Amino acid sequence: MIRRHRLMEVTLDDLVARQMLTPVAASFLHAAVRARKSIVVSGGQGAGKTTLVRALCAEIDPYEAIGTFETEYELHLHELRERHRIVHPWEARPGSGERGADGRIAGEFTLDEALVDSFRFNLSRQIVGEVRGKEIWAMIKAMESGTGSISTTHASDAVAALRKLVTCAMEAGPHVTHALATSKLASTIDLIVHLDLRTVNDGGVSRRRRRVAEIIAIDPGERETGYATTHVFTPGRDGTAVPAVLPDEYRALVADGFDISAYLAQQEV
Repeated sequence: MIRRHRLMEVTLDDLVARQMLTPVAASFLHAAVRARKSIVVSGGQGAGKTTLVRALCAEIDPYEAIGTFETEYELHLHELRERHRIVHPWEARPGSGERGADGRIAGEFTLDEALVDSFRFNLSRQIVGEVRGKEIWAMIKAMESGTGSISTTHASDAVAALRKLVTCAMEAGPHVTHALATSKLASTIDLIVHLDLRTVNDGGVSRRRRRVAEIIAIDPGERETGYATTHVFTPGRDGTAVPAVLPDEYRALVADGFDISAYLAQQEV
């Protein structure tokens, strides 16, 4: 199956116009990208994760050097020359044929290897594509560098996305304990943005509606889970994310364009 993306050159304002998120949520995400927060976009298949990542990347300065790391090219930022002037794309290869003495399939090229290659390119941002399994460690390495990385994963809600990423990290082998996986993720991911896809009846016509439903902040925690979550935006009556609880450290995003007055006003409603 060939996936076709209709929205290639897209911004957060475009998604606001499509009622995918509110202006205040767009303001928050705009500021979060500018402040180099590490973001994971979650949602079901077809929910619009890749489109949202393109919109988030549109907030990056056109002359920042970006590296994209994907199992299959989907973002295509390297084709948007007017918006992103310096993009170095890497695509993993599964390899074919027999395994060598080291246990690897001939011709295999992993995201981990791509990330090592990228260190020679003096990148400003590292965007890791969809995380399904142990390639999450490429995402963690990118986020540990503090460059404001962005990635995606499939999940039913924002907190479930974090639980899934813990499981993905543990797939790397028995040496990765639950405690190690949670501590790494809690210290590297700043925000999870969850997209909801549902079918609605509009005047007798069924259509699919995509919404940014949640935005949660992640912090290391002392509880059994090993992490703490705060719903900065929570689903409203129509499923669209509305202001909930703003952690103190995110008030500083006002310097990067966050409309905190609008956030607080809607929070009180």
